[in-house]
This record gives sequence, structure tokens and C-alpha cells, in this order.
Amino acid sequence: MTQQQHKSTSYDKSPEVAVQGFDHAAWQGWQAVAAAVSHKIATLGLRKTLLVVDCYHGVSLAELTENFIHPLQPVSSINAESAKYDEPHIHAMIERNLTDDRVFGVLSCHEMPEFFDAERVQQLRDQIASVDSGLVVVYGPGAALIAEADVLVYADMARWEIQQRFRRGELGNWGVNNVDEDVLRRYKRAFFVEWRVFDRHKTPLLQRADFVLDTNQAGQPKLVTGTAFHAGLQQATQRPFRVVPFFDPGVWGGQWMKQQFDLDPTAANYAWCFDCVPEENSLLMRFGDVRVEIPSQDLVLLYPRPLLGEQVHARFGAEFPIRFDLLDTVGGQNLSFQVHPLTEYIQQHFGMHYTQDESYYILAAEPGAEVYLGVKNGTEPQAMMADLAAAQSGEKPFDDQRFVNRFPARKHDHFLIPAGTVHCSGSGSMVLEISATPYIFTFKLWDWGRLGLDGQPRPVHLQHGEQVINWQCDTTWAKDHLVNRIEQVAEGAGWQEERTGLHEREFIETRRHWFSEPVLHHTEGRVNVLNLVEGEEAVVESPEGHFAPFVVHYAETFIVPAAVGPYRISPHGRSLGKTLGTIKAWVRG
Repeated sequence: MTQQQHKSTSYDKSPEVAVQGFDHAAWQGWQAVAAAVSHKIATLGLRKTLLVVDCYHGVSLAELTENFIHPLQPVSSINAESAKYDEPHIHAMIERNLTDDRVFGVLSCHEMPEFFDAERVQQLRDQIASVDSGLVVVYGPGAALIAEADVLVYADMARWEIQQRFRRGELGNWGVNNVDEDVLRRYKRAFFVEWRVFDRHKTPLLQRADFVLDTNQAGQPKLVTGTAFHAGLQQATQRPFRVVPFFDPGVWGGQWMKQQFDLDPTAANYAWCFDCVPEENSLLMRFGDVRVEIPSQDLVLLYPRPLLGEQVHARFGAEFPIRFDLLDTVGGQNLSFQVHPLTEYIQQHFGMHYTQDESYYILAAEPGAEVYLGVKNGTEPQAMMADLAAAQSGEKPFDDQRFVNRFPARKHDHFLIPAGTVHCSGSGSMVLEISATPYIFTFKLWDWGRLGLDGQPRPVHLQHGEQVINWQCDTTWAKDHLVNRIEQVAEGAGWQEERTGLHEREFIETRRHWFSEPVLHHTEGRVNVLNLVEGEEAVVESPEGHFAPFVVHYAETFIVPAAVGPYRISPHGRSLGKTLGTIKAWVRG
């Protein structure tokens, strides 16, 4: 197929779901937020009203109390965290989950009530019972454990914003005075413990909340009614949509995305674009003039069946199992040489359900670009591990030319990387990474002698890596099974479909479509994730008109929920009369 050059695109960095029928169900600004909740309280006509404002960790309680709770003039306000156990007690509870490792912990099964002292909780309940009339406000993480709400507000926050507050030194972990601790350790504690606990706690609260409060932007709160919030999520499951991408620099980062997506030209580089990682991305929903930002994970937690489909939900539960992200090394450096854990290893050591199988789809490549993939024929494991250990101790650089295959990387190549395969993208490539979702489980084996952006050595995990490397993935095997396993499976007037992977050990299937005419797709009851890998723009439509036409641009990732069923993708706008390409992923049956 003819390949087009992309000098610039209309890549949308703030995609939104326009919610129909609820134009007046959201408010912005603290004054309007307080007025809306106050009106709700007044309509109840109760002698004594309990307002419960439960919060995700990261929400600023200082901003909340000063701008929202105090203006309501309650007769009593109670911070739920006053009943929480102290730091030593909590550390003892979760010490096994935290481990001594800087990056990896063990997934927590703790529940929110375990972090609260039952005696103190009862004291707060007695304090509430002693109030005869007026407004009583209970606020903070775990507030719903203290009191049964007459009016329930849930203040939510996306994980990406939490990470930014970590990095800016504004936020420590929940119940810990550790703002100055290494960011990687704070992230680890959040990933393995806090986010699991808070997601379990908030899911039933979001199901019955009167209001959802967005405090992602300091000083710019947005409030939406629970009814409208759920309507927005339900509407999202019936149409294609995009989550909000976020971009991050890295020691190996490149320059392609900066120009292609009109990013900050003063930034040194951009390494990653996370454009379909629902656990960490946001979802923007517009209600009239108000745009509310929520964690896209809320959609997964609350409406997994129409989003994922019955079979995917039955297999994975309320988890989004497919991840798309972009890795930019154009004008940059090699990624770390790495390996991902085998399924049994990630289950036994970290408590995860499934592992990070993945693939590299090459969106763009400079001349001479390469992908490192698998060990060379005849490699002795002990010799390679000894060389890696010597490199890690600073004795010498790792002799990658002796041990590791390098394959030329060209635009539209597809490299499959089942867990256990040593790999990395070399410099000069723009990679669309298609993978399973456990996205932090990378065992770095060699990092080319670099320091991280924080000036510290980047963590290397040779002990873990040695346990999971698939030494049978050598030159011959990689060529036969992992490099451009592309076969045409269907064609029609103006289109053809190719199977591009993934490997049989991976649960994700990928198909590429080349088309200059409309192509009919069907979710077949499973969530689809797609990226426009060739062409400036395309339009996604419902053959029956069930959703409004949805325009996507080059390199944008979009989600088609399982409930959508049939959908059609056609060239659009400046791409009419040209050949376009999409790559689509779904969970195999």
C-alpha cells in the first residue's frame, strides 16, 4: 500500500464526550458548586441534614474546606481522617505489599475500613448524633464509613493528576508524611495499595452519589449530578470515544511527537504518549457549557459489561485489558533493554492476574532504525547474565552486539513481544505499543549507563529478569514467529484486511485495514481499540445511525465499546480519495 508522509495533523489533545440531554446538570467554580449542593439540601426540608463528601486520595482537603464546606455554614464539620490509624499502624498493615524494592510491590487486597480505628469511628458517630438540627458535614477519604448521607458528594481525581502532584512535591501518600520521598516509591505505594483500596471504596459510592465533584484543576472545580454522571458514562458505552492523552518526557525521549502533535517546543523531549491506559487517563464529559474531568477508570468500574463485552468482562472483571501508547525515540536514544515477567511469575510475586505481553507497531522510522528482539543463536544464559551483571556494576558496557538480535525497523513493521522476550526499541523510531495492561512490570536489564531525569540511576532488576527470560527466543525463532507475521485475510472493493499478530501466547489479536473506501467492522461483543496509522483523518459511523459521526486523526487511539456492534470507518475530509490504514486490537475468544 502507498505510504503517505505526515507533516502535521489535527491530533486532538482534549477529546470529549458530549453528553446529550443534561445541559443544565453541571456547574463550575466553587460558588456555583456550593450553591447547587445547598439547593439540594434545602429541597430535602430536613431538620438535620448529613452531607457526606468522600474523596479520592489527592483531593486537596484544604481547598475543599475553605471554598466549599465553610461557605455552607455547617453547625459541625468532621474530617473523617481523624479516625484513621496512625502512620506506624498503617505501615505495619501494608509492609508486605510495599516490599523493599523501589519499583515493585505486591497488589493489595485491603479494604478501606481496615485503615480506620473502630473506636474513633464510633466517637465521631456519637458526635454526629449529639447534633439536634442543622447541617453536619463529614468530609475526606472514608467519610462514607462515618455517616449515612442524606446528600452524598464524591470528589474524584485522575491518577495522572495525582502523579503530577507527587512530582511537584505537593502530595505524599495517604496517611504518610512522605512528600520528600522518592517519587518512584510514592507511585509504587499508590499503585499497589492506595488506588486498589480507593477504587474498591468509591465504586459503590459512585453508584449512589447525588453529585460527583471534579477537582483535577486547582481552583477550577466542576460538579455534576449523579444522574447526569451516569447518563454520560452510559452514553460513552454506546459510541466510539477517546480518553485524554498525556505526554511525558524521558531520558531516551525523542522529537517526533513534539512536532507532530504541536507540543511544547521548549520541552527537551517527549518519550511517552499514554493515549489508551484507562487506569490512568482521564475522560472528559461535556454537559452544556461545563466540561467535567473524571478518571476513565470510572467507566470501567461502573459499566464494564457494555464497555468490555460479556466474555471479556467474565475473563478480566472490571479491568480494561488492552493498552495503546506511543514511544518516541526519533532524535532520541534506545529504550532500556528489558523483559516482561511470565504469567506465573507476575501472579506469584506481585499478585497480578495476567502479564504484560506486547508488540511494537512502527509508525515512523529514521534510516537505520532497529528493534532489539531476542537473544542470538547459541547464547549461553550464564554468559549473558554475567555480562549484564558486570555492566550493572560499572565494570564495562553490556556487549549487546554479542548477545542480542537487531532487526531493521521500518514504517508499518510489526514486532511481537510475548512475555519473556528480551527487547527494546532502538533510537530513531516512533512506536505504537500495543500491549496488555499491567504496564509497570518492566524488568530493566541494561540502561546503557544512563541516569534518570531525576539524576538517579534508573532501577535495574537483573534478579527478576533472569527468572523470566525465554532463552528459546533466539534469532531463528524470532524471525519465524515475531517479525512481521502479516497475512492477508480478507479484501473487498477499495479495502483489504491483514492479520498482523499477536503471538499465540498473547491474548490480543490485531488486524490492519488498508482502505480508500468505507470498511465495515463489528465488535462481535468485545471491546475494540484502534489507531489511525496512515492517513490524515477518518470518520467512524454507525450503519444504523445509533451514534453521531466520530472523526479521528492520524495517530489517535480510540475505543469502540463492545455494545456498539457494527461500525463503519471511511476516509474523511482531506483524506478522501487516499489510502488510509487502521490497526485494531481485541481480546481473543
